[in-house]
Amino acid sequence: MSARDYSETLFLPKTSFPMRAGLPQKEPEILARWDELGLYEKLRAAARGRPKFILHDGPPYANGNIHIGHALNKILKDVVTRSQQMLGYDSNYVPGWDCHGLPIEWKIEEDYRAKGKNKDSVPVVEFRRECRAFAAHWIEVQREEFKRLGVEGDWRRPYTTMDFAAEAQIARELMKFAHNGTLYRGSKPVMWSVVEKTALAEAEVEYEDYVSDQVWVKFPVRNPAGSMREIAPTLPEGTAVVIWTTTPWTIPGNRAISFSSRIGYGLYKVVDAPIGNWAKAGDLFLLADKLAADVFHQARVTAYTKVQDVRPQALAQIACDHPLKRFDQGYDFPVPLLEGGHVNDDAGTGFVHTAPGHGREDFEVWTGARNQLIAKDISFVIPYTVDGDGRFTSHAFGFEGKRVLTDKGEKGDANEAVIKALIDAGMLIARGRLRHQYPHSWRSKKPVIFRNTPQWFIAMDQPITDGHGKALPGDTLRARALAAIGRTRWVPAPGENRITGMIESRPDWVISRQRAWGVPITVFVQEKPDGSVDILSDARVDERIARAFEQEGADAWYAEGAAARFLVPEHDPARWSKIDDILDVWFDSGSTHAFTLETREDLKVRRRQDGGQDTVMYLEGSDQHRGWFQSSLLESCGTRGVAPFDTVLTHGFVLDQDGHKMSKSLGNVTAPQDVIRQSGADILRMWVCASDYADDLRIGPEILKTTIETYRKLRNTLRWMLGSLAHFNAEDRLPVAEMPALERLMLHRLAELDPQVRQAYADFDYKRIFAALNSFMTSDLSAFYFDIRKDALYCDPISSTTRRACLNVLDHLFRCTVMWLAPMLPFTAEEAWLEHRSLAPESAQESVHLQLFPSAPSSWRDDRLAEQWRRVRLVRRVVTGALEIERAHKRIGSSLEAAPLVYVADPDLFAALVDIDLAEVSITSAANLVEGEGPPAAFRLDEVPGVAVEVRLAEGKKCARSWKILTSVGSDTAYPDVSPRDAQALRDWEAMRKAAE
Repeated sequence: MSARDYSETLFLPKTSFPMRAGLPQKEPEILARWDELGLYEKLRAAARGRPKFILHDGPPYANGNIHIGHALNKILKDVVTRSQQMLGYDSNYVPGWDCHGLPIEWKIEEDYRAKGKNKDSVPVVEFRRECRAFAAHWIEVQREEFKRLGVEGDWRRPYTTMDFAAEAQIARELMKFAHNGTLYRGSKPVMWSVVEKTALAEAEVEYEDYVSDQVWVKFPVRNPAGSMREIAPTLPEGTAVVIWTTTPWTIPGNRAISFSSRIGYGLYKVVDAPIGNWAKAGDLFLLADKLAADVFHQARVTAYTKVQDVRPQALAQIACDHPLKRFDQGYDFPVPLLEGGHVNDDAGTGFVHTAPGHGREDFEVWTGARNQLIAKDISFVIPYTVDGDGRFTSHAFGFEGKRVLTDKGEKGDANEAVIKALIDAGMLIARGRLRHQYPHSWRSKKPVIFRNTPQWFIAMDQPITDGHGKALPGDTLRARALAAIGRTRWVPAPGENRITGMIESRPDWVISRQRAWGVPITVFVQEKPDGSVDILSDARVDERIARAFEQEGADAWYAEGAAARFLVPEHDPARWSKIDDILDVWFDSGSTHAFTLETREDLKVRRRQDGGQDTVMYLEGSDQHRGWFQSSLLESCGTRGVAPFDTVLTHGFVLDQDGHKMSKSLGNVTAPQDVIRQSGADILRMWVCASDYADDLRIGPEILKTTIETYRKLRNTLRWMLGSLAHFNAEDRLPVAEMPALERLMLHRLAELDPQVRQAYADFDYKRIFAALNSFMTSDLSAFYFDIRKDALYCDPISSTTRRACLNVLDHLFRCTVMWLAPMLPFTAEEAWLEHRSLAPESAQESVHLQLFPSAPSSWRDDRLAEQWRRVRLVRRVVTGALEIERAHKRIGSSLEAAPLVYVADPDLFAALVDIDLAEVSITSAANLVEGEGPPAAFRLDEVPGVAVEVRLAEGKKCARSWKILTSVGSDTAYPDVSPRDAQALRDWEAMRKAAE
């Protein structure tokens, strides 16, 4: 007679939740369900009346498929939004897009070039329509890609900077700066892309290796006997100040020489030099002492001597001739020496060629010496020596038409022309080439130049006036921004110091671009003789412009007759010039708060600074301290006096798995679309949440492989709980007081984790949450609690208190872990929740994302019990180690074949074990606790002193149902091949089956 198959009588896990996730197929089904359910609308309805937490979306640029950096950013935003909702806020996320600007213009122009089409022959309004259509296409593409990541938000009503209402509000924001006295047209050197024909912001520039021409140039000192009488009364004529530069083309723009009072200078004489050398015997040069040897080496001077020291204070009395004076009489003007804080003696000559139209520091030195220059009757005018095409203008006397850079960003003929003129004038002492880091446009990847241009600025240090033209002393944009930074929460905290330093040192904000696709600078001006302008200030004109934009978009500004449309009848269009420059896109995106947070009812907030409880967060990459965070801060502070945000969170950049920058040419790019297609979006999300986003993140095949394996373990933990809970019924509910100690320990762990998880979510510390949950689910649950309780769950009688208690605890464990994981792994959490929803209240059946985080009762906390079980687990480690040795030597197969003797000499450990079923905890058929050291040959672990284990074979027969080896097997004659516990379970099972018939 064959043995009976008892498998049908066991309460084995039963679930349709698959072991293999199949996320690439399952996730789209869940997305479709959320859409059909109207999850976003249900979230808003459920949260109505709660304090608001608004994560205002930093708009991505609508010009291509998303990359892994986008995925990181949007996943983090979604985790923030979902977790804040589950923490009890009305956490609303409205996605947005940045639509104007050069990258889109660049794409349309590329298309024109491919078709042989000339942009200049296309009406500007038509060109703008093509840009708008391009942006609209990519918004749709990116919208679907972002949704596929599991990002929940108002995808039906996103905001875009090219919406007519948005363009109107951006124009209104600009007008506010015009009215408060901080908007002005000025002349400053800006970084200019010859290729793209526009000024660039700092955020649009990157530094790359570049080979520049370098020259050492003489500036003859004017009348040295007079101007230097106090330091060198017998100084012969012919003394020259020597400068070094890597931009010879800026020499026509030279107007001064900078020096430093912190440097030691000397007068040096050339003693010997090769025949025909540019630096000749007898030449007298003023140089920094520390750099003299290097200068003479570069000039191929074979011998020189120092004539005397020159006090830095006396240098301010010197003026020089321009080195091109002999080349063209247009350069016949004095070149003064000015103190400059940027001058050092690390390289060069100790003197810095200063062309105020070609460098920020040059400009600051020149303008800072305005009064000094006027006193010396030196013209303060900064010339426009280079135009937008990179050509010399008539202000570069003798070089008009020469090019610094070509349309393709290659070197033109300007450098060589200037160098030849310097040689012919006898003013060059050395030349060479230098490979160094040089600014390039991040879009065209071509070098940029500094050139003096008329641009529109917002002043950082101009007192801000009110509607009556009055200003408070010290109430400047810089002061307001610095104060607002201090009132903002920065995550991570060092972000505050970073942006503070940037605001403290930043120059006036350049907001103009000489392009076509954007919101125009909606002002009318009258030119003044000194080159400045008067800006028309008329609220009626402003309102006509804004209303036109609301109805027609910013294209209205470029329509025929626009000036008359907006100016008449109050003003004569012939007397006012319409500005056709566009706003920098940073001004656009910096204004987004004005047409989202202040206009949409679902986004309007009453922040703590206004006496409310609502919070606004901005979240972007760390590069946005100089980008969107800063432009938003300045725009809002300039128009409202406060920052538009309460909390700012930054994340790092994504590198490949070896820490290298990703590049298509290197083949090390990880595309989010590929990861989703192969493994699913939840794998990407787990990678984000398990990483320290405050630093740069790494991703690649090996890292994803590890992530997938971690996910598999977590999923199987959820699957086992779901399978076991298939046998859980409402009548199985049990008071905590009636539960065994092991169940109460698990509830204690939930009570411990609850505040930790909540606090970590409040701190946006997702790595800490993920690490805690991963450890809990793999170590505390799968490897400990589940391992021990499988026997009771599968084999105990249906009425067993232990079994019922375990099912109760599993229900709590499942609900807590799934809800805690939900913001990070929304697809998996939803799939698991829906599998278990038959046990949930009707209101909770629709989605896990409609729940609040569970609250573990404080009564579950039992630190004394936890300490006892900490000691139990120490002893269990020793028993497990001993069993592994026996299994390795094939003396046992299963641990149920063993009946260990456990010797405990440590009195605290022994006391902890007295009321513990060691066999149950060790998963053996029997176990005996013995007080004492144990025999020398017993197994021990150094890290658990005072415990020894002797493994013996279990005595008795093997139970055919539970597989335990017990002497009691067969004592129940009705069931001769099972233990008494299993016999009772069989009776209960058979009674249950009969009742169901």
